[in-house]
Amino acid sequence: MSALPAGDAGSPVLVPHWLDASAREALAASVRAALAGSPAHPVATIHLQDVLTELHVAAAREAVWPASTARVRLATGWDEDVLPIRLSPAELGAVLALPSLPARLHGLLSAEGRR
Repeated sequence: MSALPAGDAGSPVLVPHWLDASAREALAASVRAALAGSPAHPVATIHLQDVLTELHVAAAREAVWPASTARVRLATGWDEDVLPIRLSPAELGAVLALPSLPARLHGLLSAEGRR
């Protein structure tokens, strides 16, 4: 184990955003459209690519370890297609800055709409 350098905040916390299948599809479509469109800042591009990766990882996590999300869905009454999409603050910021992000999805991902 090594110590963090002075002043280093460490890794960002990944916050789960519980999205149903239609919201995940809309998120993926918005991110893909942004990446295919006009050039963005390189760092924002990396964050958006990481969001697409997380969408794939979330589906794989559900396939391999379904019990964890099933317990949450059972306790909350959410539908079977709701999965946690874990985003860092930088990734979330890059997504919320997309002009093509649907209003419903913006609401779900913003602080006011968090499940």
